[in-house]
Parts: sequence; structure tokens; C-alpha cells
Amino acid sequence: MLVSPNTYMRRGIIGDLLLTNRVTSENRYSSCCLNAFDVTGLKAFRSLEKIRQKGSQHANMSSQTGITVNSSSMQDCHSPFTYEAAMEALSSLITRKKRDENLNTDAKYTKLERMSMYVQILGIKEQIADLNIIHVAGTKGKGSTCTFCEAILRESGFRTGLFTSPHLIDVKERFRLDGLEISEGQFLLYFWDCWNQLKDKITEDLPMPPLFQFLTLLGLKIFVSEKVDVAIIEVGMGGKNDSTNVIQDPIVCGITSLGFDHTEILGDTLEKIALHKAGIFKPKVPAFTVPQLPEAMVVLKNRAHELEVPLQVVAPLTYKRLNGVTLSLSGDHQLVNAGLAVSLCKSWLNTTGKWEKLFKNDIADDSLPEAFLRGLSTAHLSGRAQIVHDFSLGLSNQTKIDETCHGELIFYLDGAHSPESMDACARWFSNVVNENIHRPVPLFSKNRSLNDSCSSNGCIQQLNDKQESKTISKRILLFNCMEVRDPEIILPRLVDICASSGSEFSKAIFVPSISTYSKVTSGNSDIPINTPSKDLAWQFSLQRVWERITHGKDVGMNKNLKTEIMPPTKFLYDDITNCNPENGKFSCSAVFPSLPSAISFLRNSARDNPSLRLQVLVTGSLHLVGDVLKLLRRSHDTVKVKPIAKPTCWLAYSAVLLKIGKFLICTFAFQKEYDVPMKPGSESADSSPEHPIHAIPSSVVPSIEKIEETLHKLESFTGEPEKVQKSFKPM
Repeated sequence: MLVSPNTYMRRGIIGDLLLTNRVTSENRYSSCCLNAFDVTGLKAFRSLEKIRQKGSQHANMSSQTGITVNSSSMQDCHSPFTYEAAMEALSSLITRKKRDENLNTDAKYTKLERMSMYVQILGIKEQIADLNIIHVAGTKGKGSTCTFCEAILRESGFRTGLFTSPHLIDVKERFRLDGLEISEGQFLLYFWDCWNQLKDKITEDLPMPPLFQFLTLLGLKIFVSEKVDVAIIEVGMGGKNDSTNVIQDPIVCGITSLGFDHTEILGDTLEKIALHKAGIFKPKVPAFTVPQLPEAMVVLKNRAHELEVPLQVVAPLTYKRLNGVTLSLSGDHQLVNAGLAVSLCKSWLNTTGKWEKLFKNDIADDSLPEAFLRGLSTAHLSGRAQIVHDFSLGLSNQTKIDETCHGELIFYLDGAHSPESMDACARWFSNVVNENIHRPVPLFSKNRSLNDSCSSNGCIQQLNDKQESKTISKRILLFNCMEVRDPEIILPRLVDICASSGSEFSKAIFVPSISTYSKVTSGNSDIPINTPSKDLAWQFSLQRVWERITHGKDVGMNKNLKTEIMPPTKFLYDDITNCNPENGKFSCSAVFPSLPSAISFLRNSARDNPSLRLQVLVTGSLHLVGDVLKLLRRSHDTVKVKPIAKPTCWLAYSAVLLKIGKFLICTFAFQKEYDVPMKPGSESADSSPEHPIHAIPSSVVPSIEKIEETLHKLESFTGEPEKVQKSFKPM
């Protein structure tokens, strides 16, 4: 079994363990690689060994000795249980039915009845109650609220599990333990365990669960197995019929702001939508919500009264209560989500009897404990009000604009896709660009999760007047949305709010998404740079809506439109007010055949124009936001940046000798070429704790029994390579 090195890579403890294990079924020895080391990985290793020993119960798993984290190790282990194989298996669970068709079925069991049966098969029905769950539904802000809750309780000293959706780049993002995305090894361990158990029990009346149902079950299985103190569960859609509503005994429930989304399933009125959301209420279990429109609030209150639920309406958090602390998630709307999260966490602590033990009632009603403030200031959620500088232009070490270098390309990412969330997105974007605030974010590091690398708040940097006078800022909209959305509603709201705030767009670019809705891919999956020609009719319809908004009439709508394969750079210099569409050609917007071609165009424009700052708002779809993040990370991975500093890029683990059995590890040294840029002002990439050492020594362990001794030692290390060396005596 392979365990991801992510956690200890952060701390500087990295290694490959070659585990020799007897495979009794084949009466021979087989070697498999165990990427070490992390504490949760140790638990995963123990769990896998228990599963392996069950033999016939999990024949498919027990016949294999290796599950790998990377393709090269996987080839060595000769196991079919690769990460890509798991993605293929997940893809097979994607239903081809429309969402609303899933509710109108003649199946023998309802969705929640099937979920209950799946939980029983996995053997976690009784343990779910021990997860001390916080269950959160809502139209907008539920992901942020859950993220705040997780950070607050983690900072309060509890082991946390967080389940959110959707993922942006990799499905592992949906599952966090103690604030960290689960490792590939952990994912594979629990994935194949759940997969095999369910596969063995499927019948005509109980088929394999669809994708989201399976992921919900997987999340519950992970949190039960990892023995978290609290699990924060975000509803997928609605609440009443959602897969997560298999939870029967939450500690507290929350309802975030309600609005119009998924109306084809939840209904076309706020009353109908609110009734679905209130479906997560459980008898006498405390519940909290935020201020709602009257028609929604009356439904929530009536349902709460029916179930004897003590429902409280929570006011937005005030800056006074934050005591000078800045929320890590940007936007004034996050004060609403943070206020709800604080109330949910307080209720959870009181119900579980932890509040008095932790704070001894020394906290005034209008004050927040330090742990709460730390959580609110460190919570991270990618793709929501997130700012990423594209350092591939060569500006990672620039502290001021120089006309001899490149221009700037800054992406403002927010996955808003409903009318209400688009309003919040527009206000956030207007505020940050008008205040000339830039939050440089470190580029993606192989050994850091996406969420760590791209927190929405970074160090705030403001350009002075002299620097600003040399810069021409252009605001670009990069947009796509699903065809079930109504661009006639969401685009005008975005344009109007930005224009009224003095942050109107110069241009708009419409692209198809890379992600497909019929396949689950990993963060390492190939990106189709040269995509075959797609039907761009939807993108052209979005462009027509945009042109109608900006020009106030149907200008050239009856003309045949052609895709802008690569518009001239001057396309970006003219503002909308100077755009005069002639002969059906729109000069203030463009449709690109693919997202990679649009990103390439923006990069080339910034690269060729040192005085140009492109501020690109990416919105309309979380799929689009995820695709952009994936492209930015992939571009970084292909660009090697060698630090010009001290020769500290020579890294070595010298004299690392492990006396285990009769095997000896030879020392080695190598020169590591970093593929992460230096932080501005740092002497070298490896001098920062954010860029851990990548050296990967190997050791040979004679048996499974001997490995735990080694792993136990490594659990106690704080991260300095010297401690790794000193902890083992040479032979």
C-alpha cells in the first residue's frame, strides 16, 4: 500500500520505503513501494493490512500488495489499483439521466433508502452518529461556511473532517482531514475498500450508487475510519432528498443564504426551495440560519416548529467582533457566512460539552475566542474570491514594474453561477480592483495542496503612484456557464454592478470548458491543448447576450459569427465605449475555440506589453475556474525556475543509515532542480519552509511487522532533516 508523503513533505521528512511482503496466494515474495511518511498514512497502512488479511471477504484487494501514488511506483508494484483506475471507476458512476429525471424513478427503493442500505453494507451505520456532524445546506455560501467551521474547530484543538463539493481539479479536494486534502494513498485505500464492498452486494434493485452518492459514502467511511472528532458535511443539492441526508443524528444544522438555483429540481419559488433546504432539520436538533427573504424565512420557521427545532437567525459578523482580524475569504458577503459558522461552532461546543472545558465561560458574549479568530483568518477555499498572479510571465521575483520586463496577468477567480452569487462576485471584484489590491499567491508546489498554494488572501501589496502611472489596467471577463443557467439574468447583474462601481470591463472572452460532465479526471490528467473543433453555439449565444447588454440593442445579431482564433493584441486596448460592431464582427468581445488558446493569448499580450496589467475575472462556472487553475498549475510544473542564489540547491541526506533487520541503506546526494519559484526577497527556494526538501532516500524493510517501528519514530519528528539523520544509529 502506498501512503502519500504530502504531510511530511511539508515538514521536510520524505522517503520511499521498499516493503517486501509475502504474498501467500502466489507463494512468492513481492515488493511494493510505500511512500512515507505521514501519521494518517500510518493509520491507512494499518487499515489496509487488516483488509488484506481478510482474504476472501475482499479478494480483489487482498491479492494485491501495492497501491501507488505515482505512475512510476505503480508500474513497479504491478497493481491495477492506480489513481487513474479509480477515476475510471468513478466515471462509470456518472448517470446519463438529467438531474430532474433521477427523482422520477420507478425503482424499488428511494434514494435515501438506498443510501441507508449502502451505509449498512459498509458497516458504518452506528459509527456515523459518533462523527458529531455539523450539517449545512443553502444556496450560496455553504462551502465557505463549512470551511470556516472546520478551521475554527481545528484551531480549537479537534480532529476535523470536511466534506465539500464540487472539486475544482482533483476529487481528493472534497475530503479534508485536519484541514489538509487527503493523500492519494488514503484515497485509494478507502476508495477501493468501499468500491469492493458495494460491488459485492449490488443487485438489480440495489445497483452501484451514482457518483455523488458514492462520494458521500466514501466521505463518511473516511471520517469514521480516521476517527475524527467532528465532521462538517456540506449538502450537495437541496437537502431533503440529498445523499447527505442519510445523516440522522447531527449535532447542529445550518442553512446559508437562499436563492434561485437548481430550480428544475428544487422548484421555481423561494418557498419550494426553502422547503427542500429545511429537509435537513432533525427533531429537536439545534439549527441556525442567516437573514432570509420573508417568503423563505416563513417556510424555515414553520418546518422548525413542526420538528420542535430551536431555530435561531444569526446576524452577520461585525468588524468589532473580529477585533482587527481579516477574514481569509474575501468579500463582504463572507461576514454573513462567518457569523453563521461562529454560531454553529459555539452550538457544537456547547452540545458536546466542550465549550466550558476549553474557555471556562471566560469569553464575553460579544467576543470571540482566539481559536475562533485564528480559524476565521486562516480558512482556505479555492475558486471562491481567489486571486492568482500568473508568474509564468517571469514576474515572480519582481517587486516593482519595470518597462524592460513583462506586463502583469492577474486572475480573479470566483465560481459564481447563480444570480445572487454573481452579485457578490461583482461586488468583490469591483472592490479589489478599485482599491488596487493585489494578493500575490505562491505558485503551485508539487508538495503542497492546491488549497495551500492558492489561499484567497495572501500578502497584500499596493503599488505606489509612480509605479501605477506606468501601468495600463484592463479588466477582462473570461466567462462560461452551463446551458441550464440563464445568461440573460446573471450577465446583466455582473455588468451593471461592475459598471456602477467604476470597474467596467474592457473586453469579454467566452470559452468552452475543458472539463466534461461525463468523466472524472485527476489533477495529473492530460490537458487537451489542441482540442478538436467543438460546437461553440452556446458560447456565441453568450457573446450575443453580452453585446446586447453593452450596446443596448441587437447589433449584428443576424450575422454569421466567426471564432476569434487569436485576435490582435490591440483588441485588449480599446474599451467597450469605443467598440462599434460592424458587419456582425464584435470588437469588444471574442469567442475562443478553447480555454488554453484564450490563456495563451492573454499571456502573450501581457508578455509583449510591459506596461499592461490584465485583470481577468474568471466566473460563471466552478468547472471553468477549476480548468483555469489546472492550466496555471500545469504551466508552472513545466517551467523550471533555478534560483540564482547560494549553492543551497545542492541537497543531500548524508549518512542516513537504518539498522532494521540485516539491510543497509547507502547514502547519496544529488542536485535538485526546483520547479517552484523563490518567494520575493528570499535567498533561495529551499530556504523557505514553504518549499520543503525534495530528496527521496530509500530504505528496505524486511516485513510488514518491522515497518511500524520505523513509522512510529518518524511520527515524532518536527521536520528538520538533521533530526532524521541523528535518529538512526549507523551500523
